[in-house]
Amino acid sequence: MKEVVMRVVCRISLATSAALMAGNLDQARRLFPSTRMAFERIEPIAEALGSLDPDIDGRDGDVPAAQWRGFHRIERILWTGKEPETLQTYATMLLDDVTLLRAKLDSVEITAPALALGAVDLLNEVATSKITGEEERYSHTDLYDFAANVEGARKIFDLLEPQVKAKDTALAVATEANFQKVSQALDRYKKGSDYALYTSLSTADTKTLAQAVDALVDPLSTVAALMGAVK
Repeated sequence: MKEVVMRVVCRISLATSAALMAGNLDQARRLFPSTRMAFERIEPIAEALGSLDPDIDGRDGDVPAAQWRGFHRIERILWTGKEPETLQTYATMLLDDVTLLRAKLDSVEITAPALALGAVDLLNEVATSKITGEEERYSHTDLYDFAANVEGARKIFDLLEPQVKAKDTALAVATEANFQKVSQALDRYKKGSDYALYTSLSTADTKTLAQAVDALVDPLSTVAALMGAVK
């Protein structure tokens, strides 16, 4: 996981440099979804580090306007053109915040139950609120976030799977099968390494995605309960 955080730092550096180079805002917009994916994969861990998560990932309205910064502040600038003169400031703040996130990982102990619950909470958020398209309201790159959230939850399950199999093989098999179903549902909207804009999906499409994620949350919640009993 720490290696992933370091890749976040590198990608933000690239996006920042691109955004600040005259005439290269298009490049920054292209880099934005993959940069977001690197962070979204570790969101369950980032949320365990207090104020850093809202500083990095807070949406417009989540925090007081004077405190709003991070990915989504930059997203609004890149896709609406509002306050372009602040781009360098917010890009630098984001890089500082992610660097601090990396440093804090060395001092924080994250247990197996906490990891499992973090994955469940994240996928619940995908199925209930992120599914509305509220997350990437300016860029509409929500499917990149969904895929990264599922990949992050999958990584957590992979780490815990030996313990789950030892306790409940059927649960491990069911969880694996539902991860595959969610991935297949997302792959319908993927071409190469790119996902379709969320605005291109129909109501039926988003309902199907929500149902697939919901079906995964159920066994994953049982995994979280099981991890709480592991000594």
